[in-house]
Amino acid sequence: MQRCLRRKAGWLLRWGTAIVASLAAAGTVAALEPELGMFRLTISGESIEGSPLAIGTDTVCFLSRDGKLWNLPRSATKAWQQIGDRFRPYAPSEFRAELLRELGDGYEVSGTTHYLIAHPRGQKDRWATRFEELYRNFVRYFRVRGFTSQTPPYPLVGIVCRNRDEFRRITQQSGQTVSENVLGYYDRLSNRILIYDIAATSEAMRVASTDDAVIYHEATHQMAFNTGLHERTGETPLWLAEGLATLFEAPGIYDASAHPSLIDRINRGRLAEFRSRLRKRHTEEVIRYTIGSDAIFRDHVELAYPESWALVFYLTEKHPREFARYLRVTASRPAFGKYRATDRLRDFLQCFGGDWKMLNARFLRFIDSLP
Repeated sequence: MQRCLRRKAGWLLRWGTAIVASLAAAGTVAALEPELGMFRLTISGESIEGSPLAIGTDTVCFLSRDGKLWNLPRSATKAWQQIGDRFRPYAPSEFRAELLRELGDGYEVSGTTHYLIAHPRGQKDRWATRFEELYRNFVRYFRVRGFTSQTPPYPLVGIVCRNRDEFRRITQQSGQTVSENVLGYYDRLSNRILIYDIAATSEAMRVASTDDAVIYHEATHQMAFNTGLHERTGETPLWLAEGLATLFEAPGIYDASAHPSLIDRINRGRLAEFRSRLRKRHTEEVIRYTIGSDAIFRDHVELAYPESWALVFYLTEKHPREFARYLRVTASRPAFGKYRATDRLRDFLQCFGGDWKMLNARFLRFIDSLP
């Protein structure tokens, strides 16, 4: 089930990347929010307020006040109305009201310092605190490794559905289709996490570790794209995004104070997959292939996730300062630009050194040493 979940998560990240990259292909010029101000426009009878991030020949990338990214036709700008000099996100009360309108009866919205979590009534303590604790651990993990995260510009939104049927209904309303084995996902365009309460379903699916893995994986995507590790309007390498998300599935990563040992930081499932599927045939060319493009997720998805986890785990354990620098490099690339293979490989080598064969040897020696 987790493998299907990861495929879906990767697909959503690629979909978001494809939309912003399509603007670049159309001759997009990126624009700064404060310079263009805030506008109101109507699409299919729906009023949207926000700011354009980029305008291409045929399309506009529009950031609405609730943090959603919209890929709109250029014609939508003909009738828009300027309503402010600068972009202003929704206040928490406006976010809360919008979520309750969308979800209807049976839900309440709980707020923490960084989150607004919509969940079944009476379950605040079960969900809101859990997400906030994960956020604090996430920030701490990267701070001690030399990366200072940014504060999200608006509350991070999570929706916890009561059951699988509601999860499917809300997903379909958003225009997406998921397989029966998908347990949750982060949508880069809406900037939301959508999951359902696995423990409330059948006995066969009451597996706490699976529930945790879904939450921590998808929450890591959301936090990374909102705290400066990744850029939502840029082309983030998928191995990096999915490697970080699988990294945070391990208890020693998402809660290091309670699980301080190296053994706790290892994602046992991904390590087993790497050893059974990749170890005997792993060369420096596999690393170059993974880093140089996202093709491994399209052509060899069963190898993509263990390879990405293993690379990120090695780099964060053995080269944390260089990894922090690499995060800054990839996140600071121009918005809406294509991240070509030559640039991906160059950026990686500038941060971690230029000997691919030596890198592979040290990487495999580290993986082989893991208990």
